[in-house]
Amino acid sequence: MGITSLDNTFVASTYGRFPIELDHGKGAKLIDTNGKEYIDMGTGIAVNVFGVCDDEWTAAVKAQLNKLAHTSNLYYTEPCAKLAEILCEKTGMKKVFFSNSGAEANECAIKTARRYSFKKYGEGRSTIVTLKQSFHGRTVTTLAATGQDSFHTEFGPFTEGFVYAEANNASSVIDLAKSNNACAVMMELVQGEGGVMRLDQAFVTAVAEYCNKNDVLLIIDEVQTGNGRTGSLYAFEQFGIKPDIVSTAKGLGGGLPIGATMFGEKTKDVLTPGSHGSTFGGNPVCCAGAYNIISRIDSKLLADVKAKSEYIFKELNGAKGVKSVSGMGLMIGIETEKDAKEVVAACQEKGVLVLTAKTKVRLLPPLNITVQELEKAVNVIKECVK
Repeated sequence: MGITSLDNTFVASTYGRFPIELDHGKGAKLIDTNGKEYIDMGTGIAVNVFGVCDDEWTAAVKAQLNKLAHTSNLYYTEPCAKLAEILCEKTGMKKVFFSNSGAEANECAIKTARRYSFKKYGEGRSTIVTLKQSFHGRTVTTLAATGQDSFHTEFGPFTEGFVYAEANNASSVIDLAKSNNACAVMMELVQGEGGVMRLDQAFVTAVAEYCNKNDVLLIIDEVQTGNGRTGSLYAFEQFGIKPDIVSTAKGLGGGLPIGATMFGEKTKDVLTPGSHGSTFGGNPVCCAGAYNIISRIDSKLLADVKAKSEYIFKELNGAKGVKSVSGMGLMIGIETEKDAKEVVAACQEKGVLVLTAKTKVRLLPPLNITVQELEKAVNVIKECVK
C-alpha cells in the first residue's frame, strides 16, 4: 500500500488532505514523493518559521537529543528555564507555563483567569468574553471559547462561561463584560481562522483600558500571530497594550510541538503546585528548539518580515481577481473572485502551496523566505486568481 492508501485505511478521517505526499524539503522548498518541487507559503500553518530543515534549529534539537530527551516536571532542566527566561526578557511578561499546543496554552489561560478571579472575588465571576469569528482551539473548552456557531454542535455539552462580542465594537465587549460579571476578555489581534482579520487599533485600546480599570484580565491569543509572524515578536507589541496573559504555540517550536502561556504581574503567581500541569510540557528537546527560534527573531528579521508583507500587499491589492487583502506581517488573507479552493488547487499545480481561511486564500510563508522565492510565489498566485 502507498502512503495515501495507508493513511486512508489506518488514520482517523479528520482531515481533508490535499492529494500531495510530501517527502522532504529545505527552507521554503518542499518536495513530494514524485520529485515535484513546491514553494511553501503555509509553513505547516505558521509553524516552520525558518522553513524546513533549518540548520541551526536542527543542530540545537540534535544536541539536546544527545543529552536528555525527556524528564518529568519533578526536575529542573536547562532548556525549559532558559526558554522561559528569554520569553520574559523579550516580552516583559513575568512567568511562563509550557504545554504542547495552542489549545492547551489557551486552556491554561482560561483556568488562570478563573482562578485569579475566584481567589480575589469568590464565586460567580467566571465568564470570559471572546469575539465572534474567533478561534481558540479544538478541546471542548476552547471550542466553547471560539466565537463561531459552526463549532458549537455535535460535541456538547460544552463548557459554560463564554459570551461572544462583536469584533471592533468596544461597546459590545464592555456591555457583555459588565452584564456577565466577566473575569476576562480573550481575543486574537488578527483573527486567523476567522478570515485573517486584523482588529482595529481604537477597539483594542478601548478594550485594554476597560480591562485595566476594572480588573478584568486581558488575554491575548498569539497562537498564530506570535513568534515574529506579524512583524513583531508578538502582535500585542504593535498595539501598545500590556496583556495579563499571552498564549502562544505554532511557530514557537519551529516544527516541534510546544505551547506557552505567559503571565503578567497580576497573574504570575496564580498557578501553584497541583493547580495545573503537563507531562510533556517543558520537554527539553522542544524547549531547545524553541529557544533557538526565539533567540534568532531579532530586529533585522522583523524589519524584513514587514518589508516582505508590504511587497505582498502592494502586488496583490488591486490585482485582477483580487477583491481585498487583509492581515498583518506574513499572515495574509486574500479575498478572491474565484472560489478559494479553486485557487489553492491551481497554485498547487504550478508548484506553490497556499492555504485557506474561511472563503479566503491564506499565506503564511517562512519568515526568512528569499525574495526570489517570494516573488515567484506571488506571481503564481496572481496568475491563479485571474
